[in-house]
Amino acid sequence: MKTPFITKEQIEEIVKTYPTPFHIYDEKGIRENARRLRRAFSWNPGFREFFAVKATPTPAILQILHEEGCGTDCSSLAELIMSEKSGITGQDIMFSSNDTPAEEFAYAAKLGGTINLDDITHIELLKNTCGIPKRISCRFNPGGTFAIANAIMDNPGDAKYGMTEEQLFDAYKQLKAEGAEEFGLHAFLASNTVTNDYYPTLAGILFRLAVKIKRETGIELSFINLSGGIGVPYTPDKEPNDILAIGEGVRKMFEEILVPAGMENLSVYTELGRFMLAPYGHLVTKAIHEKHIYKEYIGVDACAADLMRPAMYGAYHHITVAGKENAPADHVYDVAGSLCENNDKFAIDRELPEIEKGDYLIIHDTGAHGAAMGYNYNGRLHSAELLLREDGSVTQIRRPQTLDDYFATISDYWNAL
Repeated sequence: MKTPFITKEQIEEIVKTYPTPFHIYDEKGIRENARRLRRAFSWNPGFREFFAVKATPTPAILQILHEEGCGTDCSSLAELIMSEKSGITGQDIMFSSNDTPAEEFAYAAKLGGTINLDDITHIELLKNTCGIPKRISCRFNPGGTFAIANAIMDNPGDAKYGMTEEQLFDAYKQLKAEGAEEFGLHAFLASNTVTNDYYPTLAGILFRLAVKIKRETGIELSFINLSGGIGVPYTPDKEPNDILAIGEGVRKMFEEILVPAGMENLSVYTELGRFMLAPYGHLVTKAIHEKHIYKEYIGVDACAADLMRPAMYGAYHHITVAGKENAPADHVYDVAGSLCENNDKFAIDRELPEIEKGDYLIIHDTGAHGAAMGYNYNGRLHSAELLLREDGSVTQIRRPQTLDDYFATISDYWNAL
């Protein structure tokens, strides 16, 4: 079962100030999860989590995680600026981008962030833009398919990210010749894995590669970034990942591979987004219509502009009808939004308790890649983001978009008419 972190009574109090729809985040859950991650990797003195800003680009969230010892993983100029404005600079930033404009390399270098190169051809661009920094990382793509226990998890060979092994070795040699002194390795081989074996398996691949790099180039890496990929169970029948077991699995690989090679001082980094935030965010929406045709529909005041994943991927997000948590799920509904697209549905043929107009629906696991993927199709506006504080109070951390915001980019044209 999935249990919301917010009750019907709390929602009824919140909407007196902040009407639905809104995204709300659980500060207590976020902090506790960050501390679990830190405990899981406490065996590695240099461990650091760089939160993937793309998952939840909201300064209040970045600041909470920074207070818990996390840096940020940025992939654009806007994310770099948001980190800077949130008080996160220097080696607290990992800049992992692709098809990167020169000005973004320059800004990352200005902030003192660690640049993670996606391709060997970017070395020349970086050199000509801002020079090769003393500390740098390279992204690896092993190609082919990535499997765990004969189960294919993903297809790195089809991904646009990273360098081949041959390019990687050449890149380190070039970077060293250009004056780089401290090197890192990064790879992302699968997305949203719900298995405790992903990180240990990935770590084994990268740790062995690190030993090979040292042996064949003389370059000893100072850190390995396992990137993201640890997922969350969106459906209520699955067990969540055990981060303590994952950390222990990585430790075993570390001691088996790196310690005998004299590389016990190497730091392990992560760049988690979904794992850090998804379960600690809800999209709260109100049932405003019902429709009885060939199917039973409940229309809500949120739409795919607030949460794109179900429309874009057919992704499942669990729904709780606030106040009816223990009622029988004896009705079958499509829960739909207002966009002029038939895929604007949060649920299809979902068994739920009877829903009446005015009921509040809590859509689970929207803390990552929820509000972040919002858009303005049909002129629908982005909803507010709220923070449920540890003391039970609620703070608005991003106001809802207004029509003035929406029209701002064409106001000059209008005014000239």
